[in-house]
Amino acid sequence: MDFLFPLLILALLVPMFFGIRKQKREAEKVSSMQEGLKVGDQVVTTSGLYGTVVDLDDSTVDLEIAEDVVTTWLRQAIREVRAEEQATDETPVTEAPVEEAPEQTETRLTKD
Repeated sequence: MDFLFPLLILALLVPMFFGIRKQKREAEKVSSMQEGLKVGDQVVTTSGLYGTVVDLDDSTVDLEIAEDVVTTWLRQAIREVRAEEQATDETPVTEAPVEEAPEQTETRLTKD
């Protein structure tokens, strides 16, 4: 009975400790991404706006969201840097329809 209370406390604190570590790691990752921004990066803001970085400051980022439309955002509002989409020249393969013989159609349509 004397071991039950410390074991219960340990069982509650260990998952909390690992959760805090994961949260700190994610925050460091986002912070380094925001510090590593450069002109020409395609980004997404926390509100879902897509844009291209045209100018940087210590605390702000100027994004071009349409041709000749530039808006200013805080660096913390940048959620992710988008990877360049690789344009593939492959065309989707479509299968030709399979034709069945008249006997197969008759067999399929008749009921026993």
